[in-house]
Amino acid sequence: MTGARWLDDHEQRAWRSLMTMQADLSQYIERRLRVRDGLSKADYEVLALLAETPPGKLRAFEIGEALRWEKSRLSQHLTRMEGRGLVTREHCPTDQRGTYLALTARGREAIEAAAGPHVADVRAVLLDHVTPAQLEQILELAELVRGRVEALGKESPEPS
Repeated sequence: MTGARWLDDHEQRAWRSLMTMQADLSQYIERRLRVRDGLSKADYEVLALLAETPPGKLRAFEIGEALRWEKSRLSQHLTRMEGRGLVTREHCPTDQRGTYLALTARGREAIEAAAGPHVADVRAVLLDHVTPAQLEQILELAELVRGRVEALGKESPEPS
């Protein structure tokens, strides 16, 4: 433990505040989606991705990449969503091993019903309570941190 650059009190407070804010936001959004719409945050994310794609379908690996999910989590979650009739799998005509995930009518109804209230929740909890300058700071900070995480991940890949 020697040689570690410990956080001072201000840095520790900032780090813990950021982690608590992230957890609180995620928990709030998850709870609202579940109670109001019967969807998990993960369901919403998958449905929103599919709804934003003109044909309403994407390759499963594209969803995994967009959501940064591991293959096993993706497969299990999509299987549950398929069982609930929100999505369906279609064979990919150009890749025999590949599948498309397509939005069903029930899935489209679910995302259309949830989207407006979800946006209202995002506004109520964050967007309507920050100035344009603060919003720009959030965006800049998020991009900075994401870029740093990506760079550090390339420098020291996880052990196999």
